[in-house]
Amino acid sequence: MMFKYAVQCLVGCLAVCPLLAQQVGTAAGPAPAPLAEDWARLRVNPASLEPLSYAVIGTAETPDFTRQLLRVQWRTGDPIDLYVIKPYGVAKPQVILYLYGFPSNNDRFRDDAWCKRATQGGFAAVGFVSALTGDRYANRPMKEWFVSELRESLGTSVHDVQMVLNYLATREDLVVNEVGMFGQGSGGSIAILAATADSRITVLDVLDPWGDWPDWFKTSPEVPEDERATYLRPEFLERLTVLDPSLYLSHLKLKRLRVEQVMDEPVTPLDAKEKIGAAIPRSEDLVRYKNERAHLESWRVTGLTGWIRDQMRPSPSSLSENHSAVARPSSTLLVTDGK
Repeated sequence: MMFKYAVQCLVGCLAVCPLLAQQVGTAAGPAPAPLAEDWARLRVNPASLEPLSYAVIGTAETPDFTRQLLRVQWRTGDPIDLYVIKPYGVAKPQVILYLYGFPSNNDRFRDDAWCKRATQGGFAAVGFVSALTGDRYANRPMKEWFVSELRESLGTSVHDVQMVLNYLATREDLVVNEVGMFGQGSGGSIAILAATADSRITVLDVLDPWGDWPDWFKTSPEVPEDERATYLRPEFLERLTVLDPSLYLSHLKLKRLRVEQVMDEPVTPLDAKEKIGAAIPRSEDLVRYKNERAHLESWRVTGLTGWIRDQMRPSPSSLSENHSAVARPSSTLLVTDGK
């Protein structure tokens, strides 16, 4: 596929907010130091995080979409590569935010086929990676990684989602007052927490979210055996209590929620899956797949953005389907592979 790739230089082009100028100092004296970021507080504190800079790194144009790579920053030493992918011919699309789980990187956002699927139906796709993941895992001792620093990884990323939405709201080419969000794995956990804190997220689809930390740390293969005992200590788990997504599922104020669980997915143990599922107030908001094959078969029908797109801009047929789902007897939907 023919496309044009334009790289925009950064020399003198950074859009710097007043905070950065204050950090250099003024005639009135140095600016006060910002407050330390509180990872246990879901809603971002403006006194601890303000945008330092953002810059356009490059733009790729295709017949189907335009992909823009930006570098945004609101913490010293933690620049974030942010991908904004807009469908061709839509002046001001609605936004779906994508956050994949540890240890995912940004490769999918650079993939033309993924971008084409994500923008089908006229929606913009926005993506980045969570804290202590990919390019954001640098200048840290190897023993300090996503799981060992889970409180920081989750808390920082929940704030990042809100700061990304704040940035997108400054643009005139996107609709950000009501956005959809897809999260997978640890990204699903972050998405639930972010939706709790930010009412701009109105439709949420999460796949195999981590949670129920005591059970998760007890048997998850994501945890190295030689580190497991450390994470099962009461003081470690207690610090994670306020960042357990299962505590917030019954309090979400959304237009629509879908929690998808692949029952043979190994990272989240079955005990944790059951407790997360039990925390969902409406049984029709939980979809369980017998195995990964059943999950893929379902996605072949709806596509990458199909369910979220239908909830954000429902068609008459999808409205009818939703009404039928609510009216049926209360039971969790289990999708099998036909065997």
